[in-house]
Amino acid sequence: MKSDKQSQTPALRDPRRAIMDVLKRQGAQPAAALAKRFGVTAMAVRQHLYALQEEGMVAAQSQPSGRGRPTKLWTLTAKAEGLFPDAHQELAVDLLGHMRAQFGEAGLEGIIDRHSAAQRHGYEAALDGCKTLEARVKALARLRNDEGYMAAVKRDGKDWLLVENHCPICAAARSCTRLCANELDVFTRVLGPTAKVVREEHILAGARRCAYRITPQA
Repeated sequence: MKSDKQSQTPALRDPRRAIMDVLKRQGAQPAAALAKRFGVTAMAVRQHLYALQEEGMVAAQSQPSGRGRPTKLWTLTAKAEGLFPDAHQELAVDLLGHMRAQFGEAGLEGIIDRHSAAQRHGYEAALDGCKTLEARVKALARLRNDEGYMAAVKRDGKDWLLVENHCPICAAARSCTRLCANELDVFTRVLGPTAKVVREEHILAGARRCAYRITPQA
């Protein structure tokens, strides 16, 4: 007979981290949905959620569900965001402040533009050989995922949705919004003239994630 440890799936060897990862990627979830995902009982998941709640990592909110009892949905708190990659955000913000003081706003924007150009060239080199829009979108998502954006792609009718569930440069982007503006431009240029790219959800605007709708163009 296998021990409990041997029978655990890899994700549940660190169950609380696995739960937080799902909440980060999927947004608010009921305990029952988490239990089904991991193949365990709802009570087992609730025990972990209550422990995470005591640590200030998750919070619960009630959602009406017809005539029955409200459904309790679990979400991550701001404290939990610190567990995900942050790309040394405090240092980045500090450096942006120094560059702004040294070179002025226009000088800082010039530096950001050069960074974006280098980023675009890197993406273009990585996507070289991708013959279809689908291949380019998926390759771009892999690159962004490797950079800590927890990126994923899904089909939505004739369009593609590029979703980034985490922003590892969020603090820097708040300090210098040109980073986000240039990001949209980089995606548009990298994917080429056969795609129209629109940002539909934006973390800096209060959304849980950033989402880009990519529509094929003739």
